[in-house]
Amino acid sequence: MRLIRFGDSGREEPGVLLPDGRRVDASGEFHDYDEGFFASGGLEGLAEWVADGCPGGALIDTAARLGPPVNRPSKIVCVGKNYLDHAKEMGGEIPSEPVLFMKASSAWSGPHDDVIIPRGGTKMDYEVELALVIGRTASCIDEREALDHVAGYSVFCDYSERSFQLETGGQWTKGKSADSFAPMGPWLVTGDEVTDPQKLRLWCKVNGELRQNSWTGDMMCSVRQLVAYISRFMTLLPGDVVATGTPAGVALGMTPPRYLQAGDFVECGIEGLGELAQRVVANHVT
Repeated sequence: MRLIRFGDSGREEPGVLLPDGRRVDASGEFHDYDEGFFASGGLEGLAEWVADGCPGGALIDTAARLGPPVNRPSKIVCVGKNYLDHAKEMGGEIPSEPVLFMKASSAWSGPHDDVIIPRGGTKMDYEVELALVIGRTASCIDEREALDHVAGYSVFCDYSERSFQLETGGQWTKGKSADSFAPMGPWLVTGDEVTDPQKLRLWCKVNGELRQNSWTGDMMCSVRQLVAYISRFMTLLPGDVVATGTPAGVALGMTPPRYLQAGDFVECGIEGLGELAQRVVANHVT
């Protein structure tokens, strides 16, 4: 299945994208795609509703805004330097264990929403990533069962303001958490439709120029390993998001760096999961 959420920002309703391309409103049956939905077996109920022909579900206007495919998660856990080529372009030591950092949930954004240069920002960067959504509570789980705790997968762009990240005390979270810096979508593809999350091509373009082009098999730590590893240090709740790292080609890794500017157009895609497309805009707050 492909789960979508549609409507104005902060007021999205749940829906599904059917194989024939129709978008169907599921709000008459399900409140939202959130922690309660996943924890209570909502995916199974949604699958039954779809199999029955989506009774009572109205078609969604294709012009309707798509929001992030799950409601704002309790946490967004990100993995740094998880692709060897990216770790090398960033410099420093190659990590011997996954590098974890958090991204504020207030950065949550839709797949086609504008991405806003934060006030005082001068070095804005992009990072296409495979994201996963937790479907079952995970705490100190074994790698062998890790994928059983994954509800599905989506496209994620880990936007960064490098000046905040690297020039204000070395705090990654500072540079990763500005409003609009965590877009995901356009839909959540359930795990049963992703045969192997380590065999997906992912890419990013800026103004039509291909900047990142890789596949998830280049991860140093697989999805299975990451879910198990993270669950050692924190409980992953249903609806939580894990962003699994980015390949080489980010602006910071170029000589000289080619940071995003107002007016730039960023596209991120993953094979079988869809695409994000966003305009970079200036922050007009004074």
